[in-house]
Amino acid sequence: MKATHFGAGNIGRGFIGLLLHQSGYHVEFVDVNEALLNELNKEKSYRVILANEEKQEFFVENVSGINSQQSPDEVVDSISTADIVTTAVGPHILKFVAPLIAEGLKKRKQLNGGHLNIIACENMVGGSSELQKHVLEKLNEEEKTWALEHIGFPNSAVDRIVPNQKNDRLLDVLVEPFHEWVIDSTQIKGQQPNVEEALFVNNLSAYIERKLFTVNTGHAATAYLGNLADFGTVAEAIANEAVKQDVLGTLKETGNVLVSKYGFNEDEHQAYINKIIGRFANPYIVDDVQRVGRAPIRKLGPKDRLVAPALEYLEEFKEVPEHLVKVIVAALRFVSEEDHESIDLKKMIEEKGAAGAFSEISGLALAHPLVKEVEKKI
Repeated sequence: MKATHFGAGNIGRGFIGLLLHQSGYHVEFVDVNEALLNELNKEKSYRVILANEEKQEFFVENVSGINSQQSPDEVVDSISTADIVTTAVGPHILKFVAPLIAEGLKKRKQLNGGHLNIIACENMVGGSSELQKHVLEKLNEEEKTWALEHIGFPNSAVDRIVPNQKNDRLLDVLVEPFHEWVIDSTQIKGQQPNVEEALFVNNLSAYIERKLFTVNTGHAATAYLGNLADFGTVAEAIANEAVKQDVLGTLKETGNVLVSKYGFNEDEHQAYINKIIGRFANPYIVDDVQRVGRAPIRKLGPKDRLVAPALEYLEEFKEVPEHLVKVIVAALRFVSEEDHESIDLKKMIEEKGAAGAFSEISGLALAHPLVKEVEKKI
């Protein structure tokens, strides 16, 4: 089996490439980083190291690289005969890889190739659908009709921390032990791809929201509360019992929303929360609270990790969530000289007051119960 994977960076090698290799694929990495690709083609393998006490190592073998700028025809050939195509290039790069993917599909059609699934493994909602839109724009009507019948673009949710790092060997990559790759089985064309450690589900939105309301909410809560308490890293912050209990309280509130909304098993979801807290506490992942807390205006938006679950909690249980309010207040107090958004937020609060700024950012009226409760606690 062969996988064509766009993106030979740390996430591509340390997460998606590793899982594809473990599922028996020869992985052809597509990228523009000449030094990285040259090393891949020379070594034909690399190491993935887990960020834990044991420093467990995995050797990823039977890999190669293609430079999409220098050898676009090789990329087209790779796609035309691939068993699966994946990406880990960043949301904004999808439109730039779409033309080559379209050319690969044209050749696949000429060769009477079978079904193919193309999965964007990006930190975004609906990544594969976004990629499909850009690819279809490059096809004529006949090709588009064929692609809609034969080519699946199942959306997915991915979760693995790959910290900033500098290794002695270029291809080595350090990753956290935890990983999750959830794929929408309802959007698959033909046979389900063989990816042994991926979870195929028919309700992807539930898992996307589970991650947003647990991992993203918990990470932000730890950063904002930790920052207020003068801790430097996420691991230091969560090691503090007061911060930890506030984060657990926050995730209990978001968990109640998820259990009620999607029917997750309560005990299983609590185990998931505990696993996430364990990830934050990993001393081998150095994550600065000021880095995690950046962009507070975006994170206080109506559809993001703090306000969205708070509103759903209020609607479902008819009361304002105490711990989420505490985190929202901590986010409003977040200031980092290296983050323009936090500086803008500080100016907004100076001009409008905390309640006025939060009302504008969240899109909620000043008289809304959530805004009133934030105003009381600020």
